[in-house]
Order: sequence, then structure tokens, then C-alpha cells
Amino acid sequence: MIELKNNPAGNFFLLAGPCVIEGEEMAMRIAERVVKITEALQIPYVFKGSYRKANRSRLDSFTGIGDEKALKVLRKVHETFGVPTVTDIHSADEAAMAAEYVDVLQIPAFLCRQTDLLVAAAKTGKTINIKKGQFLSPLAMQFAADKVVEAGNKNVMLTERGTTFGYQDLVVDYRGIPEMQSFGYPVILDVTHSLQQPNQTSGVTGGMPQLIETVAKAGIAVGADGIFIETHENPAVAKSDGANMLKLDLLEELLTKLVRIREAIK
Repeated sequence: MIELKNNPAGNFFLLAGPCVIEGEEMAMRIAERVVKITEALQIPYVFKGSYRKANRSRLDSFTGIGDEKALKVLRKVHETFGVPTVTDIHSADEAAMAAEYVDVLQIPAFLCRQTDLLVAAAKTGKTINIKKGQFLSPLAMQFAADKVVEAGNKNVMLTERGTTFGYQDLVVDYRGIPEMQSFGYPVILDVTHSLQQPNQTSGVTGGMPQLIETVAKAGIAVGADGIFIETHENPAVAKSDGANMLKLDLLEELLTKLVRIREAIK
């Protein structure tokens, strides 16, 4: 498991970064800023960035700058700032490749039942973060975690990211956080993806970023071990998921509030 338990302040940990790596300079700027904020607040930090965005609504949507180029950016973030990094993988043959560059392999929600993918990820020995499918109950995630453990890897994290609510919306059932914690693994709340509005008629996913603070506060209040926030210097020009991202300038204030909530419920 990546070293997140070395946390004297007893805070939640944070997975944060751009949705997809758009370039080295942008990624390094975001990482540097988030590292400064989290160090000041004593929040363990994992830099998040997808090297490729495979699940796009439209063929002409941006998917990445090239796999190897983006993975090298993730490695540079780790080497420069000393923080773990996490990226998504989409097929079994990507697991070993991505594992050479990052500390955590993330299984996208749509793929959380794909046995070959889970087993291949497990065999890398990396920490595996499995995002709960929008179509699954929290308790069903035990079976996804079991596949990784039975393949020889006990380094598992689970992420709540909302449940399908009608055709174009998601809702968070906060009961799922303690339910998944009962399996014995850290549970993360993916705040920004929980506020997506998928399958819009334009072919571009919508979102409700005005509710990021509300969802994040509730997640910390019910005891989530970590939170996941996609952030960007200017979400309006982000090449993926801009509609539900948190503007980077707002991150410090939000995290400060969340730390206070965590302290109040200890």
C-alpha cells in the first residue's frame, strides 16, 4: 500500500489533479500548487492524472497527448515533488506498462467488474484503486476487491463516485461509504465525478460544480478516508470533464473547511 497511514494529523487523504494530462507544464504547475496546500494542511496527497481518457462520448473528444509522453509526466511529478501518482488503466495489457510510471493503478467505474483487468492490475503489485460502478450497490464491490486480493495483492482502495439516477444524473448514497469500509479497505469519495451529468444531448458531459463543497463536506462528515477532486487552473478550457471540475484557486479554502470538519468529528 502506498504510504498514506503516516498521517500524524489524522486527516483524510486527497487524490487530485487534472482529469487528463494535457501537457507537462500544466501538470507540474497544478502539482506544485496542490503540494504546497496539502503540506500546509498536513493532508497526504496523491497526484491524479489520466495518461489517456478512453471513455469519451464523441469520437472527436480529446483523449491525451500520447501514452508514453503522459506517463513520463506522471513520473516527473513523482520525482519532483515526492508524492505518489495515480492513473487509470482501461485494458489488461495496459497494467504492466502504466505500473512502470505510477504508484497507484485506478480501475474506471465502468470497468470495475472486468476480471482480466483487475487481475492484471493486481499482479503489478501496485496499490489498486477500484471505482464503484454507477450501476452497482456498495456491497457488490466486495467481489471486485476479492478478485484483486485473490490474485495476490492486498493493496486495495475503493472509490464511491455516485450511482446512476435516471438517464442523465448521478446521486451519492452516503451509506455506501461505511458499507465499503466494512471490507477493511480505505474508501474514497470522488466528489467531482459524482456531480457529472452524463450523456447530454451535445455529446459532452455536464456537471454541477456549485455542489462540490456540499458533497465534499458530507463525505468527510460521514468518515470517508479520502476524497478525489479533479481540479484545473481554468475548468472552462479543460480538455476533459471541465463542467464538473473545481477551479484550482478554490481548492485551499475547501480543504481548510474539510480539515475543520474532520477535526470536529474525531
